Amino acid sequence: MTAATGDRDAQALRTMLVDALGRSRERLDRALDGVSAEQANARPVDGLAPRIDSLTWLAWHTARAIDLQIAPLAGREPEWTAGGHSARFGLPLPDDTEDWRHTPEESAQVRVDDLNILRDYLDAVYAVAGDFLESLDPARLDEVIDEAWEPPVTLGVRLVSIIDDASQHSGQAVYARRLLGLPG
Repeated sequence: MTAATGDRDAQALRTMLVDALGRSRERLDRALDGVSAEQANARPVDGLAPRIDSLTWLAWHTARAIDLQIAPLAGREPEWTAGGHSARFGLPLPDDTEDWRHTPEESAQVRVDDLNILRDYLDAVYAVAGDFLESLDPARLDEVIDEAWEPPVTLGVRLVSIIDDASQHSGQAVYARRLLGLPG
């Protein structure tokens, strides 16, 4: 393999990762398109299935999961606090809330009066993630970054997990939108 071939392969990998993650953002944009804050904050079938979270929580959680996992990989503070998003959201939850463990009551506290606050956080997190992926040296993919698991987690495995989680939750947002009776 020549250096030029290796460079093209590395760029192709970075482009693929950015595209894979970006698809979840496109899905979230579609899920939030034309939705009021009231609709976004509502659990679509609260009495029947309170674990089907609101569009707001699903989009916020997707951004948080990306943010909290990419920030240490990129050697930076999470955008949630560094970018002032915590203050703009003003949630009655601590900044280190473990949103993947939220009860229905806790997830219902994730509300916004203005969807632009949510979109701004999504924009910032996806930009940081995209910048990280664009600068990624593929030689790092086998680097062990978390030994708390068996087997230990490599950077490549963590990136697959981040993309998979974002895909899952953005799909749930589309489903929640449909349960609200909205088209799309």
